[in-house]
Amino acid sequence: MYSSIFGGIILDPAMMVIPVDDHMVHRGHGVFDTAIILDGWAQHLYELDVHLDRFLRSASNAKIPSPFPRSTLRTILIQLAATSQCRKGTLRYWLTAGPGDFLLTPGGCPTPAFYAIAIKEDFLQCKEGVKVITSNIPMKQPQFATMKNVNYLPNVLSKMEAEEKGTFASIWVDDEGFIAEGPNMNVAFITHDKELILPLFDKILGGCTALRLLELATKLVEQGRLKSVKTGNLTVGEAKSAAEMMYVGSTLPILPIIMWDDNPIGDGKPTNLHGLEPVSVVWLSSHLEVLSSMTPPNNYSHGFVTRIVNNRIEPSRKVGELTMALSDLLWDDMVAGPETHRLPVPY
Repeated sequence: MYSSIFGGIILDPAMMVIPVDDHMVHRGHGVFDTAIILDGWAQHLYELDVHLDRFLRSASNAKIPSPFPRSTLRTILIQLAATSQCRKGTLRYWLTAGPGDFLLTPGGCPTPAFYAIAIKEDFLQCKEGVKVITSNIPMKQPQFATMKNVNYLPNVLSKMEAEEKGTFASIWVDDEGFIAEGPNMNVAFITHDKELILPLFDKILGGCTALRLLELATKLVEQGRLKSVKTGNLTVGEAKSAAEMMYVGSTLPILPIIMWDDNPIGDGKPTNLHGLEPVSVVWLSSHLEVLSSMTPPNNYSHGFVTRIVNNRIEPSRKVGELTMALSDLLWDDMVAGPETHRLPVPY
């Protein structure tokens, strides 16, 4: 962990603390961002610069001055990644109004604070689909939704609401009835006319991975697999009638969505149980008790059996071909893309 309060990198977990009088803790006056540490041709930080730029924009909107220039923040993050010896994971960092008192405004805080931590995580390309719901939790107003601040209570409640209903996450709809975003990721759609559409970023966070996807997806247009790539407003009806749907986020980077509010996305046709003949399905049905104990949670669609419903097998749904093509583009960019997007870590 790096802490500007201690003035350096901390290796002892017992020392990885934040003062309770930091205004991020008791007033939510702080912003944050994330970068991915990933292996490939070499260990590197993916898209650090674009994340750092968004981080500083968020800080400016939250009226939090940085204690260091951008170049120093960048150097600290690179040094932290190297010192941590983390080869695959996330680099998360916060800029806060700083510690000082328990009042509402930060007038009594001598200086803003900068914290960062490296977290070991394993990333694998998502090749299975998930189920989602429409969130009933009100989304943030645009002023706050467009900056990456630490006030994540609506996001947390939205995700909890989905998990309580046996699904992976949720979809927010704005006050005009247009699709917005997920609780901590963007959402994208492929129409039956082969158009890739992401919601406009005027009321939601401009996801760095979503913006990179818009750049990379033009390759599929050049190949004739997609007709166009754009941002625009989508009603719930238009979105639910899409051919394919996916979440887009830094740690995903693409997560296929196969069902929304119990309605299949796309043609709704299930997979063929990996080519099993009818007699095999009969055998499977006769072993429901055993299969039930082996069935994964309802929020994921792993393997050829999603779940046992009303004493029958419900097979997994198809993941869209273009969704996986976009996933391949992003994944390749993460592990072997241009050096302009991949910063080597000097271990």
